[in-house]
This record gives sequence, structure tokens and C-alpha cells, in this order.
Amino acid sequence: MSLKQITQQKLFNDVIRPLKRPGKVNALIVDRLAMKMIGACCKMHDILEEGITIIEDLTKRREPLPKLEGIYILQPTKESIQRLVDDFADQKQYKRAHIFFTEACPDTLFAMLGGIGKYIKTCKEINMSYIPYENQVYTLDSPDTFFLYNKAAKTDDVNSDLERTAEQIATLCATLGEYPALRFRNDCERNLDLLKLVCQRLDAYKKDDGTMGEGAEKARSQLIVIDRGFDGITPLLHELTQQAMCHDLLSMDGDVYRYEAEGADNAEKEVLLDENDELWVENRHKHIAVVSKDVKEGLKKFSDSKAGMKTGSGASSIKDLSMMIKRMPQFQKELNKFSTHLRLAEECMKKYTQGIDKLCKVEQDLAMGEDAQGEKVKDPAHLILPLLADLNVKKDDRIRLILLYILINDGILDSNLDKLLQHASIPVEEKETITNAAGMGLNIIIDPARNKKTWAPKRKERANEEVYQTSRWVPVIKDIIEDACDDKLDTKQFPFLTGKPASQAYSGASSARYGQWSKEKGQQQAFRSGPRLIIFIVGGVTYSEMRAAYEVTKAKKSWEIIIGSDHILTPTRFLSNLRSLNKPCDASGCSVSLVDETAHFVRI
Repeated sequence: MSLKQITQQKLFNDVIRPLKRPGKVNALIVDRLAMKMIGACCKMHDILEEGITIIEDLTKRREPLPKLEGIYILQPTKESIQRLVDDFADQKQYKRAHIFFTEACPDTLFAMLGGIGKYIKTCKEINMSYIPYENQVYTLDSPDTFFLYNKAAKTDDVNSDLERTAEQIATLCATLGEYPALRFRNDCERNLDLLKLVCQRLDAYKKDDGTMGEGAEKARSQLIVIDRGFDGITPLLHELTQQAMCHDLLSMDGDVYRYEAEGADNAEKEVLLDENDELWVENRHKHIAVVSKDVKEGLKKFSDSKAGMKTGSGASSIKDLSMMIKRMPQFQKELNKFSTHLRLAEECMKKYTQGIDKLCKVEQDLAMGEDAQGEKVKDPAHLILPLLADLNVKKDDRIRLILLYILINDGILDSNLDKLLQHASIPVEEKETITNAAGMGLNIIIDPARNKKTWAPKRKERANEEVYQTSRWVPVIKDIIEDACDDKLDTKQFPFLTGKPASQAYSGASSARYGQWSKEKGQQQAFRSGPRLIIFIVGGVTYSEMRAAYEVTKAKKSWEIIIGSDHILTPTRFLSNLRSLNKPCDASGCSVSLVDETAHFVRI
């Protein structure tokens, strides 16, 4: 079962189905996180079939439904609990309340429910405080963690955020039935602080459910906590696989792609790109150079399989597909999907040929330290100066180039940064965007008194792998994942918090951490029996890193890689994070503008 399937199963079995009664329906009330969690793993018609007649947003004004019982799924925050209390303060919003907290509710917040106790019929903690973004990807929907994590001082805000993040990570492990060995990147002290909190919560879950993490293969599972400073290069590069390219270059609102349709009205259309779209899943990790060809081949196979729909040489453009849809409206749904993906590929290729191609070549040469022919780059500055002086190159792309140049040099002189900014005609206020990256533990400005050499892993030789010249860089996380699965990951840079897990051999031996726990096998759900490697990156996970998790899972077969973060990272968002890194956080969060990854239910 995938992460999405496991999450949906637990939602239905632990929350919705126990309250289903013949001839009766319930209302489902959710906060932001729960709305996204449900939207990511459930189809609307599946929820309606379970006796839910309406799904309502806790934060919005709602019409009273006093004849219905309300099922609340909430994060235990002061704001959410106060809204819940308000629902029963003056007039009853619902007949009764069934409350399910996504994680442990602190006693101080639980006490707020005292005044409405007579309306509460159920109150449970379901330990599901994450969003199953994809089958192997999760997010905690907490972008502020990046800012709080990189604060120099340990404030109350930082401590409470670490507590909440640890709780959320632990709920993911518990939902997956994992009690993993715990590892962290050693260069950032806060990684250890976070992992200790995760350990406390996992130990508590293990005491409640002795079957968690049972089995010789399960004893090999690991959770690795890594801060974003481990790899500052990957978030800066122009990635040329479809999913990453779409989110970097196209008009995407979360996972929704908007475009102007051809026709008399030029109406704006929107398409949700997620795992319910088979074409999207098939193409999202492919290099953009082959996507258009593969979509056309897929269309030809589809048309050849339908009687009376032979396309001859095949549709070769959006216009051809539009004509086919008019001629054969009975296949409109399928043809529209092919049309969307052909449009995506063509729009990405158009962006590529309008200047991204030149950027990619320079970026790859810088990141790799050599050109496509294997010749060492002797003068990196010589590569970037023409592009920095070209005002047709977007300002953010010029900033990305400067940051990349700095990172491959492990820092530059402050005076040289000023010269680069002046040469690139970048406003002086953007200097802080670049220097803020030092808050992630990266060397930006050379200071012999303060700088230490940034950890740089020995990169793997991948000479036998087929690559495109403009896509030679492999995210560092892929090396880390492969080494962890092969029991070769450096234990000095990535130490175990509680000792090394059971041997990689199929011996069935137990590690010291696991001890002799109860083995009530009959109560265990249909979890994967093989080991999992769970990665948590503090500060955002990129689409290329998500792709790496799928690639290693496919190659290793016995391992499943689950990767996630506090939020999903694009190059634009990475720069936005850096711009706001040293700005103060107020009660409503940190000063950063992020695209809302709105929940989208799949239409029937």
C-alpha cells in the first residue's frame, strides 16, 4: 500500500466509518491541514459514500446544521479549538461534536473544551498530522519551520515549533507502522534537538502499540533528519524533468495548471496535475525532451485502439487535437487529457528555447565543475559574467547564478559580491537575499574568523547512467539515500541517535533499541513488510529530490523511500525564503509570501 492508501484507510477506519449509521448522515469539519490531508488521498464520492453529506472549512462562516452531528478533524491549536468552542457557544452549530485531533493535544488546550463538554460525544487523538502529497512524498504544511529553524537563538517560538514538527514526523512513522532507527546530519545541532523529540514521541507510540516496527525487515527501517543546508545547489538549478520544470517556469497555483484555451472565447481553463492523472504520473519524471514525443505516441496508441478513430499520421499539435475532439466528442475526456499534456510539454520547451537552455548549460558546468565533455572548468566567473550582464535574463535567474557561483567556491569576498551585483545590475537590497543563505550554515562571505569548511560529500561516479548534457547534476540526497540503503552512509556525518539498527543481512536480529516488545500480530494492519527509509528535510524538499526517492525505490526494489519536508520547494520559493530569513516572525507567522497548496478533491 502507498502512503496515500494507508492514510485514506486510517481516516476511514478510525474516524469516519465508526460513526456511520444506517439512514443518517454527518457533517465533516476540517482545518487547513486536515482539508489538505483529506484532499490529497480521498475522492469526494468515496467520502460521500461513507455517510458524509457536507465537508466544511472550520475557518469560514457556516450555516447552522443542528440536526447533523459534526465530525471535527483538527490540529490541536489554540485558534482551531477556539473556533470549535465558538460553534457551540451561542447556538449549536451541530447536534453533537465528534473531535479527532491530528496529534497529541496539550492539557492547556484540552481544558478549553470544558465549557462545551455536554455536546462532545467523541474526543480522540488519531496521530495523523501530515499531508500525503504523493505516494512516496509527504509535507507537514509548515513553511515557517525553515525560518524558526535557522534562528540563531533558541526562543519559545523555536522550541514550540520543534515540538510540533517532532510530533508531526512521529505521526507519519506511526501511521506507516514504522519504529525506525534514527539518524541526523551532524553539521547542524538543531537536527539532533529535533530528533531527540521525535524519539520521545516514537517511544511513547511504541508503548501504546507493541506491533509498531515489528519484523526482521522492519528493524532495518531508518528515519534521517537533514537540514536544507546539506545541499544549497539543487534548489537553485533549472531542472528539466517535467514536474520540476512546470513548477519552476509555468503558471502553476499549487498543483493547478491554468491556461487560455484556444477558441472564440479564449476562456481560462484549469487542470489539476496529481496522481489521479495517469499521464502526469507517467511523464512527470521524464526529461522534457522526450515528453512531447511520448505523449504523441500515447495518443496514437489510444486512437489506434478505438474503432473509427484512426489518426493516420497522428495529431501533431494542439490544433489537431482540438479538431479531433470536435469530430469525436465521445472521447472528449481522454483527448482533453492528451491535449493538456501536449500543451504542458510545448510550453516548457518554448520557455527552454527562450533562454533557459543557455542558463542550464552554465549552471550544469558550474555545479559539476566540468563541462559536458569532461573538461574541468578553470574560470567559473568567466562563465557567468556574460549572463549576469544580459538584462534579458530575469533578475531572479541572475541571483541564482551568483548564489551558485558562491556555493561552488565555498564563499567569496564581500567586495567581490558587490562587484558581481553591480555587474548584474541587481538592486543593493537583494544583497541580503544572498547573504542570508549563511543562516543555513553555508559559507557565503569569506571570514577566516568565522567560516568553517562546508561539508561536501564525495559524489558518486555515474558514468554508466544515461544523462542529458543539460541535466548532469544529481541531487545530493540521491547519494545519501543509496548509501543508507546499502549500509554505506558515513556514520560521522550521519550518526545514529540510538545506535545502529539490525544488520543489513537477513538475520532477523534485533537491535538494542528495540528490545523485547509485545508481538500482537493479529492487530497489525496490512503494512509493507520490507524496510523503509524515511527522509525529512527541514527547509523544503525540491521536485528533483522527490524524483530521486522514486528512482532509488525502483532500483533497490526491497526498499521503499518516503521523502518529505515542512513544505515543497521551488527555486522561486527558495529565493523568497532567503529574502525573508532574517525578518521577524509575528503571531501569524513569518514574513514570506508562499503559494497556497490548496486542497483539491478529485471530481467524480
